[in-house]
Amino acid sequence: MASYKKRGYKPNNKAEREEKIENESTTAEVFKTLDEGASSTEKFLAKYQKPIFGVIIVIAAVILGFLGYQKFIQEPNEEEAANEMNQAQQFFDSALEATGAKQDSLFSRALQGGNGKFGFEDISSNYSGTKAGELANYYAGIAHLNVGNYQEAIDFLDKFNLEDEILTPLAKGAIGDAFLQLDQPEEALDYFEQAAKLRTNEFTTPKFLMKAAVTAISLKEGETAEKYLNRIKDEFPNSEEAKTVEVYLGQAEVL
Repeated sequence: MASYKKRGYKPNNKAEREEKIENESTTAEVFKTLDEGASSTEKFLAKYQKPIFGVIIVIAAVILGFLGYQKFIQEPNEEEAANEMNQAQQFFDSALEATGAKQDSLFSRALQGGNGKFGFEDISSNYSGTKAGELANYYAGIAHLNVGNYQEAIDFLDKFNLEDEILTPLAKGAIGDAFLQLDQPEEALDYFEQAAKLRTNEFTTPKFLMKAAVTAISLKEGETAEKYLNRIKDEFPNSEEAKTVEVYLGQAEVL
């Protein structure tokens, strides 16, 4: 067992002398190892100094560039796009409350712009990558759908790429509506099914399960329709769609 020895202590016998020599040797070896490690590190840094600093400079440049882009380009673009959206949104909201030719005119102004402001189409192309630009894709698609431009509606809605609990499935389902109007029920069914799967909530899920079921009935796919109708019945009994489930179930069972 090691014992405390005062500074300047001299060993009294052979065993103590050997212990002292061993301790001094161990200490020397530790310092030698540390010196060698430090020397190796210095040599490594000396050899690779330029590449290391080059990598650091590149990383710093990337970070500063990203922050600069966010601050001086992305944020101003977001603000500018949002300001442009206000007028187009007003035309769109007014169109939803109007009827006939006036409604078509307001949807067209929402798409093409007015009062010195861009419409949804220009906002989509000029501010892509911003939240307003993505929303413009959605609203442009819905506006085109309402005025009967079904292929244009599909094109804009297909570009919509914003994660949202309601708008994301609504955009996908609206593509299905456009395909129905183009007399392509198979494609419509596919998009209704996708819309129902995208999110699970009390509004969009039963809505598109019902559209999928009705479309499946029109395609004489009774089993598919029953599957979706029973899901509405079991999982969304309080939804508006649940009120007519039994009627459509009867049609599906006949098939």
